[in-house]
Amino acid sequence: MDKLILYIGNKNYSSWSFRPWIALEGCGIAFEEVLIPFDFPAGNPDIREVSPTGKVPMLVHGGFKVWESLAIIEYVAELFPDAGLLPRDRQARALARSYSMEMLSGFSALRNACPMNMRRPVSRPDRLEGVMEDVARIETIWREARSRSGGPFLFGTFSGADAMFAPVVSRLERYDIATNADTKDYMAFMKGLPAWKKWEEAALQETWIVPEDED
Repeated sequence: MDKLILYIGNKNYSSWSFRPWIALEGCGIAFEEVLIPFDFPAGNPDIREVSPTGKVPMLVHGGFKVWESLAIIEYVAELFPDAGLLPRDRQARALARSYSMEMLSGFSALRNACPMNMRRPVSRPDRLEGVMEDVARIETIWREARSRSGGPFLFGTFSGADAMFAPVVSRLERYDIATNADTKDYMAFMKGLPAWKKWEEAALQETWIVPEDED
């Protein structure tokens, strides 16, 4: 099989890159990582050399390109059906896709007020209009999924659905906005993953600064 090449952005900030990266790494799928830092005001022009959208993440497999986090996860799940990226049960797969799409398209208040920044000192921001409503819905998803599956992850074992919510775990921690013990328990399992620790360690060593994601 041709190797998988995953193009990503800065690990400290790039929530979109974090999702497919931790999905593949957490499920034991081999891939080559290429980091293109977005440290220019208008973005890094090098990204357009590999990505039709001018954005990352981008997966290249034998010359075939797949972009967008969820599309990458779904594509690799078909390549490696036994890796655990998607639940085996049909209804569980439908739920995983529903949760993932909700994450992909929603929670704009949280995204805008709390950009991913893994080196940000833990503190709650002053302005949280709409954010806690997003947090409440996310916590409901996590609680219902883990109750249905028995946990500790959303569908029992780590999967692509967990990967889609990985940046939210970081946001809830860094901005101190997790509200209940169940949420914090799930966050602890996510942060305990070797894949999480590998990404975070690299993120904290980065020196690039994106001013709009700092507060």
